[in-house]
Amino acid sequence: MALVHSHFFSNTLGRGGSCEVILPQKSTGLIGMDSAEQEKTPVLWLLHGMSDDETIWQRRTSIERYVAPLGIAVVMPSVERSCYGNLAHGGRFYDYVAKELPAVMHGFFGFSTAREDNYICGLSMGGAGAMKIGLANPDQYSVIGCLSAGIFNHPNPAETKSLDPVKQRFDYIRFDGLNLDGTEEDVMENAKKILAEGKPIPRIYHSTGSEDFLQNAAHMTRDFFLGMEGNPFDYVYEEDPGAHTWEYWDEHIQRFLAYIGK
Repeated sequence: MALVHSHFFSNTLGRGGSCEVILPQKSTGLIGMDSAEQEKTPVLWLLHGMSDDETIWQRRTSIERYVAPLGIAVVMPSVERSCYGNLAHGGRFYDYVAKELPAVMHGFFGFSTAREDNYICGLSMGGAGAMKIGLANPDQYSVIGCLSAGIFNHPNPAETKSLDPVKQRFDYIRFDGLNLDGTEEDVMENAKKILAEGKPIPRIYHSTGSEDFLQNAAHMTRDFFLGMEGNPFDYVYEEDPGAHTWEYWDEHIQRFLAYIGK
């Protein structure tokens, strides 16, 4: 496997962008793990949480070792504390991750652009981001993974008044009263639209720890998808002992990779 530190100019953000990229490399002399390559390289777009950056999955898990025998590339971008959204007072991070980044990375590395070879997953803020991006672009991703999060990464408007001042200011920076109806932020409606309009349906793996502070959001998401007749998204929900920790995510990113291949 190869690890590439990628720094490039983002037209969407109007400044430099960065991401970590794991590239498959078939090696007969590699000691300690198997490795593989595929003719057209599949890609996992792996998203970080609110307190982290593009390096965190490499530092806190063995993601490189997990994807090596699968021949999958991994792209891990940095999006600051944007919740993968187009901010009312800040950068257009949704457009950056969902539109510009795939074009740049496919151009640099020649990854497969086929829908069946592109997957998106994240933890916490990145888990909600993966849901948002994947369900707004069902023709782009075949599998979505959400770890320790729910379908939303912004508060219900009815709950806004209960937020503390720091969270209120953060929400102002993100949305500032923007109408989110019909946008990528309208995640449940986008899921319904996929079915109503006959669009390609991504499969969804979702997992949250039994001690996770975002459990309520996860349960709302679980109830939404399992309430759909026939489980059209092949939605799988797992709730195992654990909290909002890297021990949980290190185990469950492996389960997500197994779900991709099932």
